[in-house]
This record gives sequence, C-alpha cells and structure tokens, in this order.
Amino acid sequence: MPLLIPALFCLVYPACLVWAAISDLRSMTIPNRLSLILAGVFFPAALLLGLPPLSIAIHTGLGFGILVVGFAAFAFKVLGGGDAKLLAATALWFHPEGVLAFLTYTALVGGAFTLLLLMARQFLQIYTPTLPQWLQTLLKPKGDIPYGVAICAGGLLAIPYSDLWPLLNRLAG
Repeated sequence: MPLLIPALFCLVYPACLVWAAISDLRSMTIPNRLSLILAGVFFPAALLLGLPPLSIAIHTGLGFGILVVGFAAFAFKVLGGGDAKLLAATALWFHPEGVLAFLTYTALVGGAFTLLLLMARQFLQIYTPTLPQWLQTLLKPKGDIPYGVAICAGGLLAIPYSDLWPLLNRLAG
C-alpha cells in the first residue's frame, strides 16, 4: 500500500499535462489551478519517493528560474502567462539535464506543431464555418498558438530524464 501512494502522485504529472494541452486547444487558456496542482504534487511525490532534500531544492530553483524567464517572455508577448506557469511547474519535476531535455523536446514539438497549425490554417479555411467553435478559433489565420500542446508533449517525452524515473522503476520492478 505505501508504494501505491507515490505512484498515484506521479500519475498526476501526466494527467495535468494532458489536461493543459486539451484546455489550451479548446479555450487558449491553461487554468492556474492546473499549474498549482502540478507544482504542489511534486513535493509530496519527491519526498515519498525518497528524493534527497538537496535535489528537491535544486528542482525548486530550476522551477523558479523557468518561472522568471517565462514571465519575462510573457512581458514581451512571446509566451502566454499560462504557458509560463505550466513550463515552471513542469520544470520542477526535472534535474538540470532533465530540464534541458524537457525544454528541447518542447521547442522541437512546438516548432513542428506551429508549422502544422499554420498549414492547417491556410488550407482548411473553407471548412472552418462547419467546425466546432473551438476549432474555428484554433484555425483563425492570425490566431494564437496553443503552446500547452508542446509543453505537454515535451514534458511527457522527457519523463525518462526525471530524477523520479529511476525511483518509479524501482517501485515497479
């Protein structure tokens, strides 16, 4: 039973990322509570999985650093506020090399997703009046890019680079 608790905590991570992607696609917003849940669950999960306090402090510093950079990007209208908060909450789950993998995957998926969305916006305009409202918004020619999709994919692809991955494997094996 005690091993079930950390595993349940760690299931919140992918669930929050998928929730963020769906929310961003449908409404171009990422709820604050989602980032708060994702950040808040990291700490009990890390403690229950036995992550040392120094590692938790490093994770916290990385998350805070990403939050500061994200808010700067938001101030310059490069990134949405929800995206900045989700990036920071997701970065909490990674050590320095893991954050680099997470950001790299996010950027690669984000670039590919943006190109696909821009092509869809160009070629699917004749179909937009018949689509649901959220798809019409998504396909507006000069609309925003729901970057929560890329953050979700980057966060899921980078899971093996998390300090928690070997701890979870130990529990499973």
